[in-house]
Amino acid sequence: MTGRNQTIVSEFLLLGLPIRPDQRDLFYTLFLAMYVTTVLGNLLIMFLIRLDPHLHTPMYLFLSNLSFSDLCFSSVTMPKLLQDMQSHVPSIPYAGCLTQMYFFLFFADLESFLLVVMAYDRYVAICFPLHYTTIMSPRLCLFLVVLSWMLTTFHAMLHTLLMARLHFCEDNVIAHFFCDMSALLKLSCCDTRVNELVIFITGGLILVIPFLLIIMSYARIVSSILKVPSAKGICKAFSTCGSHLTVVSLFYGTVIGLYLCPSANNSTVKETVMATMYTVVAPMLNPFIYSLRNRDMKGALGRVFYKKKTPFSL
Repeated sequence: MTGRNQTIVSEFLLLGLPIRPDQRDLFYTLFLAMYVTTVLGNLLIMFLIRLDPHLHTPMYLFLSNLSFSDLCFSSVTMPKLLQDMQSHVPSIPYAGCLTQMYFFLFFADLESFLLVVMAYDRYVAICFPLHYTTIMSPRLCLFLVVLSWMLTTFHAMLHTLLMARLHFCEDNVIAHFFCDMSALLKLSCCDTRVNELVIFITGGLILVIPFLLIIMSYARIVSSILKVPSAKGICKAFSTCGSHLTVVSLFYGTVIGLYLCPSANNSTVKETVMATMYTVVAPMLNPFIYSLRNRDMKGALGRVFYKKKTPFSL
């Protein structure tokens, strides 16, 4: 097969989630409720941070970007999943599949970088409280956010262009509920060693190194807070970092286990369940884990929606 146009496949069929037909309506309702919760929860966080001047700090700047990333990350896969659960032939065009893969990688990478930036912010706040304002200047905060967006753009575009050079001849059934990069590589009818090498190299840069930086930040944080003589101060420091650590564990635990382990060791069901954890469950839980339990967020909620009314007088 020679010539410029060797890609015969014009669309892919998505197998979706491994659920029985009689349970389809139940799971459709469940996932719809989870998606609506994700959208409303993250929109509420961004809304509060924008309106309340008390939340115009580096920590909440990064948090608003994380909420936007979670909202978009879930929106890349969930609407299509909900549509396919009501469709008899769940298909996606070739161009649409590459587009979905690009934005999936983009917002997954953005989440990874933002979690590192937030860990650094907590490290500075706890280990250098007197110099926090000086170190976390508006210029540095803006630089960290812009750098995160630039790196994710490059990484997502690199993998999308490498995927676009591959050819898909006959098999067009994706054993997943979205256009996952590893699932597409299994369907290609040409050599994918370059793609796999780039995934291995960039996987270390995008996932392992940020994860190690987070571990190093928290090692310094733990070392610092254990020196604090006040038990109240220790509890407050652990409370501040606990939510972030929960989000980090939920995100990196599933992503590293799924993408940095040989695909031959993961069954299709296991891959689907793990992917559901960080594409559906994590973006929904993050607002509750990280923000809505936060005292500042509760205060902002009260200031925005429940302002004190002036007493009525004649």
